[in-house]
Amino acid sequence: MSTGELLSVEPQELQFPFELKKQISCSMVLTNKTNNHVAFKVKTTNPKKYCVRPNTGVVLPHSTCDVIVTMQAQKEAPPDMQCKDKFLLQSAVASPGAAPKDITPELFNKESGNQVEECKLKVNYVAPQQPPSPVREGSEEGSSPRPSISDNGTINTTDSTAIPRGNAESNETSSETRALISKLTEEKNSALQQYNKLQRELELLRRGGNKSHGGVPFIYVILIGLIGLILGYLLK
Repeated sequence: MSTGELLSVEPQELQFPFELKKQISCSMVLTNKTNNHVAFKVKTTNPKKYCVRPNTGVVLPHSTCDVIVTMQAQKEAPPDMQCKDKFLLQSAVASPGAAPKDITPELFNKESGNQVEECKLKVNYVAPQQPPSPVREGSEEGSSPRPSISDNGTINTTDSTAIPRGNAESNETSSETRALISKLTEEKNSALQQYNKLQRELELLRRGGNKSHGGVPFIYVILIGLIGLILGYLLK
């Protein structure tokens, strides 16, 4: 803080978080600790580059005034991020009840015998603040999952090593399919064995029937029907 007899200024160095092609603003606070009305005027060595609002004004006794300095968007960065621009704050005692419209250049003319204070302010470019990266809750290394309590009082914990529900259901479906295929294969093999056995028995009965008489035995008809049923089952 720069402290004069009329006004104190904070900060004494204007810091701009420099970014290309972007307007940047900073503020300074003028404090009047006297019992007089104090007029002020802000000048800069580069008026086309900066906009000061207000650039002139009156600070009431024991009051403060905020001054906003805006730097126009820059197309290129200065070498080594060094800025040679400067500001000059002039202050002088104004007449009681003075308003900003009453301020004239003569008020800040020392040759007229007026008490004029001057404060020089430097400009400094700083790196813009980076927003903190968002960290998901529970993602810290080594942290354990946090339990939650449901409406019925049951404590639920989330385990990152748990198998997803969709994968568990898929695994159960695959197991059931494999079991069904295995069962059908066993039934097919068993039916084939029964078919071969009946075919052998049918051949023996056919041979015995040819030797005894020319008619077709009743058991022969039954066996033919069974074979037809088995073949129909296997062809489904």
